[in-house]
Amino acid sequence: MAVYSIEITRDAARALRKMPLNVVKLIRSKIDGLAADPYAANNNVKKLKGSGDYRLLVGDWRVIYTLEDERLVITVIRIAPRGGVYD
Repeated sequence: MAVYSIEITRDAARALRKMPLNVVKLIRSKIDGLAADPYAANNNVKKLKGSGDYRLLVGDWRVIYTLEDERLVITVIRIAPRGGVYD
């Protein structure tokens, strides 16, 4: 199985820069694991209703991303705490 490449939007990168380093490392490791197998059952991923986006749970943080199977690309759109990510 091919490994997906990761693209991070400017908003998501800005959110990562504001976080403590230990949280950034945890989120990056989860995203890297997602790239290895985005359809693994234990990834704590859910497809969001009403859009083609997905949600990855990382503790109290939510990572919203899209998955492009034809290009093998995961685009991280947004990273935010649980309460404000869906606004």
